[in-house]
Amino acid sequence: MACASPFLGRDQRVPGLELLASGKVRDVYALDARHLLFVTTDRVSAFDVVMREGVPFKGQVLTAISAFWFARTRDIIDNHLVSTSVDDLHGLDAGWRERLQGRVMIVRRAQPTSVEWVVRGYLAGSGWKEYRERQSICGVPLPAGLVQSARLPTPILTPTTKEAAHDLPLTPEQACERVGKPIFDAAHKAALELFARGTRELDGLGILLADTKFEFGVLDNRVILIDEALTPDSSRFWEKRDWKLGGSPPSYDKQILRDWLEAQPWNKEYPPPTLDPAIVRRVSERYLEICAKITGSVPAGVEAR
Repeated sequence: MACASPFLGRDQRVPGLELLASGKVRDVYALDARHLLFVTTDRVSAFDVVMREGVPFKGQVLTAISAFWFARTRDIIDNHLVSTSVDDLHGLDAGWRERLQGRVMIVRRAQPTSVEWVVRGYLAGSGWKEYRERQSICGVPLPAGLVQSARLPTPILTPTTKEAAHDLPLTPEQACERVGKPIFDAAHKAALELFARGTRELDGLGILLADTKFEFGVLDNRVILIDEALTPDSSRFWEKRDWKLGGSPPSYDKQILRDWLEAQPWNKEYPPPTLDPAIVRRVSERYLEICAKITGSVPAGVEAR
């Protein structure tokens, strides 16, 4: 498969719309008083630095997977998604319609909470590091004697702050203080139920959901799911056949890129090194592979490339 040129969005602003924010991956535009436009680019970051190159099809993959889960979890909690069709955006010329195909979400405006809602089912990443130091994660005590990649007795909420650079861990009690008990209780309950749904459905595909991050917002005095859901950017997915105690299984995300960067003479500050095209291609293929596993297909137009 030959890779298409990535859509980076930095100098490709959607004409006629007000750009409200540009994050590591998504550009957010104002549509009207009640709706926003999310454009998911192919930008990729590592160690909190956005690379100068993008990963082809990454934006379409994240949009397709998010839309899949938004549709399948409305019985647990409502979400902000209205449409993923460029046909619902008016005034775009043919060039812009083609550029945005598969990477837009028209969403309802909600007030995001000041917490990121991380749920963990396995001991990995920063959670493993903290457990070794304290035998707990974000103030949640865990049994002694667990090893890396061990399945936790039950999934736990390990919330964090939202920071421009590094998010900071919060105890559940601190998260409750930040957002208030009604919002905390609703988000906590939904996060665990969403994690359970994702775990069950992915297990049937031979995939383990090690951990994931949800974002919630408040709309009309109700807590709803926003941003993205159970994507390779927000989640750690492992193949069941690769999982073993005491090690770190390969994950369906940009770990290939992080591993390559770790081997480069780079101080993890901007500017990043020029990426090896072969690494970019492998990351793109990894995103497309998990998209096909979860949704049953890859974004439109990929097969023709």
